[in-house]
Amino acid sequence: MIFDRHLTSLPWSDYELLDSGSGEKLERFGAVIVARPETQALWKKRHPDLWESAHARFSFEGAKGAWERKPSVPASWRLSWNDIRFVARLTGFKHTGVFPEQAPNWQWLSEHLGRTTSRVPQVLNLFGYTGIASIIAAQKGAFITHVDASRQSLDWARENAELTGVSEDAIRWILDDAFAFAKREARRGVAYDGIILDPPAFGRGAKGEVWKIETDFTPLLDILKKIFNDQPGSFFLANGYAAGYAPRSFAQAIESVFGETAGECGELYIKESTNERVIPSGMYVRFMR
Repeated sequence: MIFDRHLTSLPWSDYELLDSGSGEKLERFGAVIVARPETQALWKKRHPDLWESAHARFSFEGAKGAWERKPSVPASWRLSWNDIRFVARLTGFKHTGVFPEQAPNWQWLSEHLGRTTSRVPQVLNLFGYTGIASIIAAQKGAFITHVDASRQSLDWARENAELTGVSEDAIRWILDDAFAFAKREARRGVAYDGIILDPPAFGRGAKGEVWKIETDFTPLLDILKKIFNDQPGSFFLANGYAAGYAPRSFAQAIESVFGETAGECGELYIKESTNERVIPSGMYVRFMR
């Protein structure tokens, strides 16, 4: 049975949620403070004066958005979480390449893979983006197959891995459509001890393949079941953003394929640094055998 448990990301040295409200959030990434749209922030801002300290602000004009930034904001800058190093940038999609709500899952991966094992765990990270989860797993002794359909994201992930000092032979970098790659692995009879899955609501593969979560999520799970090494110690971690689905929907989809299992699902929250208020920032489902 997958039980409900919400996870909250707390501030750390290189990140904090300073304030939120009126459809925005104010965050500090290292020394850079950014203001970004946040549809969940229906409430009033508690510290309006803090917003004047923003070094960059993302806003929409019609269907398009852009950053307005001070000259002091670098093109990229370095951050860390524990002993993991990575680069932040202001992208055209309002993101920075860092998703702080994932910190509890990073900790879970770190603790699970940090256990002594008799062999190197094989981990697949689909829709791997900038690779922080891959780097954490590699640092804990796993061999990672990191798949993403974006060359820019893949290069960013490799940059992060190099910055952290991950061995070049610890991660296999694959530029490909996640669904197509998983199908080929199933035909090859490959098995993974851990699967990390972070699908978008909509996306395109490296060759223009269309991904729609409402039609492709369960078929992808069927393929992943074939390449999942269903043995004690294996794990599965899925995340979801802005797809309009509840955590329980993801959990029941996963159990319909993998069978009833002991696991957790819930919302991912980010806590403001000055009070107990949180921003709902996604959802997750995870289990271990």
